[in-house]
Amino acid sequence: MVETTKARQPDQVIQFSVFTPNRLGRLHDLIRLLNARNVHVLALMALDTTDSAIVRLVTDDPDRARDLLVQDGFPFTESYVVAVEVDSSDLSRLMSALLEAELNINYLYSFIPQPQGKSIIALSMEDNELADQALRRHQFRTLKQSDISR
Repeated sequence: MVETTKARQPDQVIQFSVFTPNRLGRLHDLIRLLNARNVHVLALMALDTTDSAIVRLVTDDPDRARDLLVQDGFPFTESYVVAVEVDSSDLSRLMSALLEAELNINYLYSFIPQPQGKSIIALSMEDNELADQALRRHQFRTLKQSDISR
């Protein structure tokens, strides 16, 4: 009998989009919850409206972060982002690579700077796999969750 195995899914970077009322201290509550359980926020973006906010974040321990969000009653969704290393001089080349591949950027935000190394940008793309391939063709280093997790 021949056994087959499923192709392993790529180790994509997980983003949480947390939905919360736009109230004083709510972002503090979220960050404090994660920090108290030794989950580090590596990238963060907050979008607010009059009544509500969406906090997008990438952590170094998505499994633990997921458990904490569920346990503490924070409504959220998960999606994948393309995380790419860049220098400030690379931005034009990065945008050109994505334009050449005819890929739209839904939104982007920066990771919190690391003491050593290049900056990292999180990109929400219409097609993450094609974006990853296009960026690698142009000699950009894209990161996987295992590259940023502890």
